[in-house]
Amino acid sequence: MVVHKGGCHCGNVRFEVDAPANLELSECNCSICRMCGYQHLKVPRSAFRLLQGEDALSCYQFNTGVARHYFCRQCGTKSFYIPRSHPEGISVNGRCIDGTSVDSVALTPFDGQNWEENVHKLGSLPP
Repeated sequence: MVVHKGGCHCGNVRFEVDAPANLELSECNCSICRMCGYQHLKVPRSAFRLLQGEDALSCYQFNTGVARHYFCRQCGTKSFYIPRSHPEGISVNGRCIDGTSVDSVALTPFDGQNWEENVHKLGSLPP
């Protein structure tokens, strides 16, 4: 495990996350993830620390209202959110992690367009 640092485009939001140097990210094709180009790194809340920018965040909720999509009000970047698949955790956008701590990235596709149908087929929860 290493400490990855990251944040939004303008730098108002900064975070740290404890995760392996070899990242295993999932790429979902649901309506919001596809449009945002989001790559999911799912971690327990205890592994995520918001260092700055809580006051710069806005929250967007849709559909079931369980997921809490946080984005920077200044630049619009969605660097992390609370997913409906595991609301006790955090999904960090792998694209928002500073590259210095990452050794490799493996992407696994997830069919989020058919989320209800596919969420139960997996051994672990998707984005």
